[in-house]
Amino acid sequence: MNALEILTKRGIVNTVSDPALGDLFAKEMVSFYCGYDPSFRSLQIGNLFAIVTMRRLQELGHRPVVLVGGATGCIGDPSGRSTERNLLEMDTVRSNVESIRKQLESLIDFGDKKNGAILVNNYDWLSKFNFLDFLRDVGRRFRVSDMMARESVKRRMESEDGVSYTEFSYQILQAYDYLHLYENHGVRLQMGGGDQWGNITAGIDLVRRVRAAQVFGMVVPLVTDSKGQKFGKSLGGTVYLDPEISSPYQMYQFLMNAEDVCVVDYLKYYTFLSLEEIDELAREVSERPEGRVAQRRLAGEVVKFVHGEKGLAQAEKATGIFFGDAIENVSDDDLQSIFAEVPRVELEKDKLAAGINIVDLLALTPIWKGKNDVRRSIEQRGAYLNNIPVEAADVTVTTANLASAGALVVRKGKKNYALVKVV
Repeated sequence: MNALEILTKRGIVNTVSDPALGDLFAKEMVSFYCGYDPSFRSLQIGNLFAIVTMRRLQELGHRPVVLVGGATGCIGDPSGRSTERNLLEMDTVRSNVESIRKQLESLIDFGDKKNGAILVNNYDWLSKFNFLDFLRDVGRRFRVSDMMARESVKRRMESEDGVSYTEFSYQILQAYDYLHLYENHGVRLQMGGGDQWGNITAGIDLVRRVRAAQVFGMVVPLVTDSKGQKFGKSLGGTVYLDPEISSPYQMYQFLMNAEDVCVVDYLKYYTFLSLEEIDELAREVSERPEGRVAQRRLAGEVVKFVHGEKGLAQAEKATGIFFGDAIENVSDDDLQSIFAEVPRVELEKDKLAAGINIVDLLALTPIWKGKNDVRRSIEQRGAYLNNIPVEAADVTVTTANLASAGALVVRKGKKNYALVKVV
């Protein structure tokens, strides 16, 4: 099978501009590109689908050209937006570009080989235009009626806020990116998410008008949960690829919480497991959903791809701690990440150093209703300090009991946690 057939069989292709793309894949190494605007210093897990697809195509022998939009990031893409983006300062855009560049270089093979990926920044060519030259050389190739027919523009035109000339022009800039990459890097395919279809077809049309050449577009499905919410959002917010923003544990837990009705598709999109392996995991979902075997495999594969073996080990250790494993050799940052969603209280370090009775300590937290409730929990073996059962109500807790440099973890029952931060 050619690359298009392989992706289609996996459910990765939502729309393709021309099925002749399959013949092109079969005949030669295809240079293809996908772009990312640096609206923030990290990509998020929703962006990861296209990144994995680029890596998948690369492993099939084709060459990724990864575009970071240092220029278009200053404008803002109206696609998928109901209001105009806040424009970023140039220094912020440059900083975000560098951060995203480092992320991408860890996920796609930029090695010195025939189909090694290259990374480009559209600021390098778009910044060379002056306004009049751009209108004369590029703008005249576009019909306003066609631009207004784009779905992203139509929706905004019908809204109360409308669309600014700045965002209206975005599709021209992205179309020119495609022409530039065709002329300078031999790019024949642009890929992206479903909301990029209008921008992609604008680029296809521009290359045809200027160079009388056929190039292609392909979009992947929009990934959502069963309620239609975009993949990548959790109760705690967006899950980012930068471990300093979203820890490997947070990513692992987000994926572990994937719904049964969605997890098989996520395995096809986000992992490199064979379809045979995924079929076996689908049977597990159907026959033993309570085991969450498919979710655990999804979480393990994705976290390992993004954060490496070390990140996966950290995530699995943190998961074990949350489910009752002993707490040892853990940093404050790890504990803050693991127990980000639980109640927390503060305790002065001097009081802990002098020693505090376990009943008094546990009663400080909101998971017990008072000291009598604490004593009942201890008698019923349902009170824990750092995941170790509290044996008696007369135990004294000191700095020697710290779970990390500055925190204690207390638990009531199986999963009712609180964090005591020492200040």
